[in-house]
Amino acid sequence: MITKQDWVDARRVWEYHQMGHSPRPCSVAIGLGSHDLGVADIAVDLYKRGMAPLLLFTGATSPTTRERMPRGEAVHYQERAMELGVPSTAVLVEPRARNTGENIRFSRELLEKRGIEVSSVLLISKPYEERRAYATACKLWPEVEVVSASTPMTLDEYVDSIGDARLVIDMLVGALQRLMIYPEQGFMISQPLPADVLEAYERLCQAGFTSRLLTTDAHSA
Repeated sequence: MITKQDWVDARRVWEYHQMGHSPRPCSVAIGLGSHDLGVADIAVDLYKRGMAPLLLFTGATSPTTRERMPRGEAVHYQERAMELGVPSTAVLVEPRARNTGENIRFSRELLEKRGIEVSSVLLISKPYEERRAYATACKLWPEVEVVSASTPMTLDEYVDSIGDARLVIDMLVGALQRLMIYPEQGFMISQPLPADVLEAYERLCQAGFTSRLLTTDAHSA
């Protein structure tokens, strides 16, 4: 059972994960691969609004996407964008990345190889991954300005889209743990953690929302 306090805490953590940036025109929009085709949809929306002249989708497959996206996350995102009217000339695909750090590094390498100058990046992720993606990009690509974006939606709307409230809260907790431990491992920059967010995280851990927590061993970003 998910209690009223659990929901209060989950909403506080959800809010923290979002950067609150306003989209603005950038050199390129990079969509981070995942199970969520909404990343491709919002990337297309931002492209059509003139926020980037080029879309780059990055991602291989993972245990959660292998069956749903057998050709790879980035390829499925590309296909979705073209279905929605984006010309093939405006889409690049980076099909190897298996974590957020690789998403950033491999995307940067591809753009450099293509001779595309980048001063700013519109970084598109799942709503609860905005801060993690931002902190990772700031560490690995400090020369560019990073503007975070995701599908505008509430926690309740996201839970409805996934269909599993406990899993979503587990993911929120796991993403927050990574924000706390990955800076020490050199994977991302450190982010200020408000006391009320930390307290919400601790209560959710105590309530058993722990399936997405990492062990104390080092893991990749």
